[in-house]
Amino acid sequence: MGDSILIAVDKQAEGALLDLGVLYYVYMGMLAVFCTNAINIYAGINGLEVGQSFVIACAVLIHNLMELESAGPSVARENHLFSAMIMLSFLGVSLGLLRHNFYPASVFVGDTYCYFAGMTFAVVGILGHFSKTLLLFFMPQVFNFLWSCPQLFKLAPCPRHRLPKFNSQTGLMEPSTFPCKPHEFRWLKAKPQDTECANMTLLNFCLQYIGPMSERDLCLTLLALQIVSCAVGFGIRYHISQLFFDG
Repeated sequence: MGDSILIAVDKQAEGALLDLGVLYYVYMGMLAVFCTNAINIYAGINGLEVGQSFVIACAVLIHNLMELESAGPSVARENHLFSAMIMLSFLGVSLGLLRHNFYPASVFVGDTYCYFAGMTFAVVGILGHFSKTLLLFFMPQVFNFLWSCPQLFKLAPCPRHRLPKFNSQTGLMEPSTFPCKPHEFRWLKAKPQDTECANMTLLNFCLQYIGPMSERDLCLTLLALQIVSCAVGFGIRYHISQLFFDG
């Protein structure tokens, strides 16, 4: 297997293609697990799960259309055509659901939609052969996962629910917290003597540094962040990567 990792399988390709052997299947499995769980843990307020999936799906579809326009008859064209067909169906379903799931929601998605959306993205990314580009559209989810790691891996206390808390007096969402001693987790505290730390999610992170806001405004802020992140992903994919590749 060690030799197979170093053997070039297509010397005529514009970039170096290597046979990764079993490592390729490990990466594909990890991608599928990440996509499903990344959406599931970046959730908890009306409209966020469906909204972020809708934005990512729009970015994937735009990427497919751009590749279809530039590609001639080839296997790559068929792959992107397959992905575009899946994304069109997914966008139609998600748009209808978003209408009822956005604040104030009358329909709640739970884990089922999160896993369905994540696996849909994993399938088109793997079968369409643009898994690295797909991850560029998942930047908020990647940040949320990395920021959550200390709690997910029990390096810091992890309550069962880490959703932002609702302040009934102001009507605004505020960061939820977990209790701690004054000398613990000082790197998470605004003040060293605090006996509470904000739970480590992107939702709480935004509320902590931007300030309390309504659930609707928080969702719109996070969706705007998702749109900007996808735009940055396109910039990396079609401009910055080309600078390195041409060099």
